[in-house]
Amino acid sequence: MATEGTYILGHSQTLSDFSETSSISDTRHLVEDKDDGKPRSNMPMTSFNFINSIIGSGIIGIPFALRQAGFGLGIILVIGVALITDFSIFLLIEAGHLSNTDTYQDMVLVAFGRPGFYILTVLQFVYPFIAMVSYNVIIGDTVTKFVLWCGGEGETLAHSVLGNRQFIIFLSTLFITLPLSLYKNIVKLGKWAFLSIVLIVFILISIIVKLAIFAKDIPPTPDAWQFANINITQAIAIMAFAYMCHHNTFLIHSSLENPTHERWGFVTHFSVLFAMVMLLVLGIVGYVSFTGLTQGDLLENYCHDDILMNVARVAFAVTIMLTYPVECFVTRDVIENAVFPSNPDPPMWRHVTITILIVFFTAVVSMATDCLGIVLELNGTIAAAPLAYIIPAVCVIRLRQEAFLSRGNIGPILVALFGICVCVIGFIMAMVNLAKGLTCSHGQEMPYCIHNNLTSAAQSILGNHTNYARSHSLFPT
Repeated sequence: MATEGTYILGHSQTLSDFSETSSISDTRHLVEDKDDGKPRSNMPMTSFNFINSIIGSGIIGIPFALRQAGFGLGIILVIGVALITDFSIFLLIEAGHLSNTDTYQDMVLVAFGRPGFYILTVLQFVYPFIAMVSYNVIIGDTVTKFVLWCGGEGETLAHSVLGNRQFIIFLSTLFITLPLSLYKNIVKLGKWAFLSIVLIVFILISIIVKLAIFAKDIPPTPDAWQFANINITQAIAIMAFAYMCHHNTFLIHSSLENPTHERWGFVTHFSVLFAMVMLLVLGIVGYVSFTGLTQGDLLENYCHDDILMNVARVAFAVTIMLTYPVECFVTRDVIENAVFPSNPDPPMWRHVTITILIVFFTAVVSMATDCLGIVLELNGTIAAAPLAYIIPAVCVIRLRQEAFLSRGNIGPILVALFGICVCVIGFIMAMVNLAKGLTCSHGQEMPYCIHNNLTSAAQSILGNHTNYARSHSLFPT
């Protein structure tokens, strides 16, 4: 009892000490069903928002992750990372309960003081900001390809303003991403999140159709069905990025009506399970279609004059536009909590100003580059892994006030070790790739699309992948 009393006293002192740094001073309880006049979501709408935040743009890279890890091991990893993600989300919310807070920043502030608060603030700002930049790049490249395809062989649109990726980014920002980002409550994004999920299902159906009528003519590359490859860590990094949702978990949790443990548990389990099924189906179908030829962006495997896949590309661009506001909500919330802690409910002028500045700077950066591969890889390892696995686990361990090696801490310790491995090894591999001078290769037409005879063209390029596949096999045949 004395130990418990000491902890409560110390906890109260922590809240007092940092009241000027964070909105904790408002004593906003995490699970309290507040009567503050703000709209709340039911479980289906909250689940749509959560699924949308999980899937994002990462789903399109899962087939490549299976190529990197090996087909059999890749499938196991998709399921395993889903289970770890589900558990880490509960660790994050448990830490919120223990610290009596309802934001990620406030939780870390209670657990690790101002140094932890500042580190978390930087990570939680950098990750969604770079994600928004990547979304704009995807939108610009994808929609531009569709416009050029619509222009036909005459290239009438290629030399017009509609064929300019910067102008496409400007239009999408002005008419779609900015208006949706100006919402003050994430609850209003629920219907758009549902539309995004419908479009993902359409993309999945399109890929299945193309497997039957197009990809079936591309023979598997040598060793395509081997169980494992040596690029396991890179595959895990891709999957961790695909499942990343922790930076906006508190926002979505606070939008749920009566967020009891049971209701939130249903939302979390259903959302992660649904996302896992989508990732598995798209990953398997995508990899089976192209095996060793699978690109980091699966849609790049399809010919640029493919009507169905051009429509799928536009659908994917729209899903990105509808995911963008969720990341903007997080970025704006981080700024508000760090710069204006004493006023958690911002006036409209400040809300609009901060939103416009965030959207403006992401648009400018995305217009300046069309190749963010190494940046995204570093963002996934340096920011995503700590946010998703390391920080929630170590916060729970610290706030529980139990012995470090107690039975209850075994799960958090394993999650933290998993995150550390992804972070360290992923960073090393990113530096190795950077040292090799790897450049961006997106937008190139695949060789089998240039030749008239699809099967013979595919056969002619398989030899280039034989040595690669065998040299990267853990279990060579």
